[in-house]
Amino acid sequence: MHASSDTLYYLPFLYLQREAQQARTQSIALPFRLDQTLKMNHLQAMRVFLKVVENGSFGRAATSLELSNAVVTRYVALLETHLDTRLINRTTRSLSLTEAGQAYAEGCRQTLEQLDAMESAVSRSATDPSGTLKLVAFASFSLFGLTPLLQRYRAHQPKVKLSVTLLHRPVDLIEEGFDVGIVVPDQIRTGTLINRSLIRVRSVAVASRAYIDARGMPATPASLSAHTFLAPAANPPHADWSFIAEDGKEETVSLEPAYSVNNAVMLRQAALADMGLTILPEHHVAADLMSGALVRILPGYHVNGAEKEVSLVYPGRRHISAKTRSFVDFTVNYFRHDAASTFSSVFQNS
Repeated sequence: MHASSDTLYYLPFLYLQREAQQARTQSIALPFRLDQTLKMNHLQAMRVFLKVVENGSFGRAATSLELSNAVVTRYVALLETHLDTRLINRTTRSLSLTEAGQAYAEGCRQTLEQLDAMESAVSRSATDPSGTLKLVAFASFSLFGLTPLLQRYRAHQPKVKLSVTLLHRPVDLIEEGFDVGIVVPDQIRTGTLINRSLIRVRSVAVASRAYIDARGMPATPASLSAHTFLAPAANPPHADWSFIAEDGKEETVSLEPAYSVNNAVMLRQAALADMGLTILPEHHVAADLMSGALVRILPGYHVNGAEKEVSLVYPGRRHISAKTRSFVDFTVNYFRHDAASTFSSVFQNS
């Protein structure tokens, strides 16, 4: 039974199983590997058939494709065998399309144009940064430091749109569909990510000058218990904090928060409002310490376990999109050269 014209129009999407089997059994010399997918064999046959149609000649098509006449003839024969219908009427002097051949040629032309456009778009995405970059970032750090980075990146790559999600919780980058993350180690739930260290964030104990003037300066970690403690909401009601002196001696104190909030911006604002002493990343309060709005508590100690490494993470090294690659390279360079001075100005004006 011959296929109808409507059926023929959609046949470019089928596989050439019959011709691939014949090629294997007859050792036909084809310009593609026989272990490739049947879909690719079919697409190659479609391109050859369309080239014959466009040139009006098997010979001219063969020359254009740099194939032998026999291979071009064989491709068309394979298609006709697969479709069980004649596509081309041949004579010794000319060829012409059958009605089915005309319908099939139009279907091939539209299919291959769409395929070429799709492949061109995909290829451009691998070399030309564009589209939407989905970024997940550690919330407390990002509220202070990310906007200058993102502003500069957008100026550098205006065709890339940014979709930013801020999280405190752990995140599975791949499962949740993010292209890249700026996170701390305890946020990572995917073990197959590339990790690029950006910056180490050390936390320090601080309070406002007015608070210290009213309540006095703590001399040791044990004396902190007499003060009003401001803490992240993630801490338990009685939070144990460990302080290590310059001589290596460790001292742990249990502090009951009078105020807790899961946002570093509000925690800093509470300290600036003379509400009590707290522990905040040093980058967050660098400008405040420089201006004297906040003062360092227990400068002879450092907070044990309060140093976090902020990293840039993304899936795999191979076949990553141009937008992801451009953001990775730009961000690493930014943190290497510009981040410190930018953070200082951001904190000063926040």
